[in-house]
Amino acid sequence: MADITLSDVEKVAKLAKLSFSDEEKEVFLQQFSRIVHFVEKIGELDTEKVPPTTHAVEKWNVLREDKETPSLSNEEIGSLAPRFDEGHIIVPKVKNA
Repeated sequence: MADITLSDVEKVAKLAKLSFSDEEKEVFLQQFSRIVHFVEKIGELDTEKVPPTTHAVEKWNVLREDKETPSLSNEEIGSLAPRFDEGHIIVPKVKNA
């Protein structure tokens, strides 16, 4: 089993830009150790006869067929937009922050 050290916990905390008390580091040390132990336990499983998969359940393409359909007319778009001029929707100017 890979041993997780207090140094490892401190390194992960630094990478995540987090700070913890000594008591919290001890708690994380125990939790990280249990997680690594669990992952190692999964690695012991015999998966020789299990085919590789990308999903836990089979998936099929659920997209609709790409069909050409009529679009809204300029008049319909203009009636939906707050401001509309010569085929263009007018929006407020974006101010620089």
